[in-house]
Amino acid sequence: MVDFSYEVTENIAVLSESSKGWTKELNLISWNGREPKYDIREWSPDHSKMGKGITLSDEEVEVLKKALDSRDI
Repeated sequence: MVDFSYEVTENIAVLSESSKGWTKELNLISWNGREPKYDIREWSPDHSKMGKGITLSDEEVEVLKKALDSRDI
């Protein structure tokens, strides 16, 4: 397994919580010391474990925001 590092630089929102206490969160995360990116994934209650997720650049978040804003949600 490849070693990697991460730092949650900003917790933006908790989107949901499972019955086992895991939370799906939107965060800014710095992966391997790089510039932070937006990240959506599930986290264990103590943030020691994470599930699969998706990482988005600023540009991708802008496109996603425009797409969501254009819908009647």
